[in-house]
Amino acid sequence: MADLSSSPSPLPDYNRNRLPTLFEVLSRRTKSPVDLFSFYIYMRDQQRSVDYLDFWLDVAQHMSLCRHYVRELRRSVLVSTPEPDKTSKRSSAILESLGDMSHNHAGPSMFATEKERDQDAQMSAFLREERGGAHDSPQSSNDRRGRPSPNISTPRDLTDSNSPAHTVARQDIRASAEKILYTFLLPGAEREITLPDSITSEVTTAIEEYGRDDPEVFDRAKDYVFQAMERDAFPGFLRMKALGNLIPPTLIMRLILGLVSMFGGFWAAFVLIFLNESRTTRLWLILPFTIGVYFLCSYQYSLDPILALVGYSEFTPFNFSRVREPYVRKLLAERAVVVLGVTLLVDAAICVLFILVPGKRL
Repeated sequence: MADLSSSPSPLPDYNRNRLPTLFEVLSRRTKSPVDLFSFYIYMRDQQRSVDYLDFWLDVAQHMSLCRHYVRELRRSVLVSTPEPDKTSKRSSAILESLGDMSHNHAGPSMFATEKERDQDAQMSAFLREERGGAHDSPQSSNDRRGRPSPNISTPRDLTDSNSPAHTVARQDIRASAEKILYTFLLPGAEREITLPDSITSEVTTAIEEYGRDDPEVFDRAKDYVFQAMERDAFPGFLRMKALGNLIPPTLIMRLILGLVSMFGGFWAAFVLIFLNESRTTRLWLILPFTIGVYFLCSYQYSLDPILALVGYSEFTPFNFSRVREPYVRKLLAERAVVVLGVTLLVDAAICVLFILVPGKRL
């Protein structure tokens, strides 16, 4: 699982009077139950396609790794004269023109501002320029095709011990790019994701034959995965988390309990009627009918109204988290009032019918 807390989180937009977008969720600009952690659980447990989200997060982490490396190198260039073998004049010029690269989120390139796109393009150009004199030959890259480097480490494993000059070393960027390729993209990879052949071939060729490891090499794949999640997974995530507060296993359990309770209520009602029991005795029918109607309404609306009113949402079976996204909390509370109203109306109608109907002993 990718490290969901490895980069700074932008402050949530508390004035957002709408449901969040996928970009805001992936950028960590939302709160539970529509935050990145909840989306990860949804992709893992409901969509069964968490590999796509892990790929996107790993590519975003690779982008952050590259930014950190270039930012540190740029700082060293600005405060001292670079060594000739580290940066060329052209590379130094690119570094000086990059600016502070203060944007921390790594979203789809289509949503980046013009300034961010320019900085990312220049950063990729610098990494290609720097790699130009040191990348492996196509032959040596081909020899490793399909065989991950034994020393590949993920960005969260990097320490100063293996990066003496900077927090992140140049070989760490290469290792990160190869790890993404060998884990998600190559045919037969451990967690292979389905992408168009043209995208997979383009990324594989760029990394293995041309020695590229700059972030732009993953742009098409990352944007394709983002659009796929936005189209196929995110609407269902919003329906489950913003319009309801229960997960499918719990809903099935409530359906079963609701049907059993209603069956017990109807059975007891007819027994008491045909035994000509008093209406006072038949008042006990309120208990099974109320439980049955409540559980069935919860199943129908995917919402437990009492939990919604106290501000809780289920993310795994019998594990609950506070609803902290203001608009979602308001939306769930409004739906909870409606569900409670329906529950009380149906329950009252059934109870009145079976309690007040005249008894007749058979």
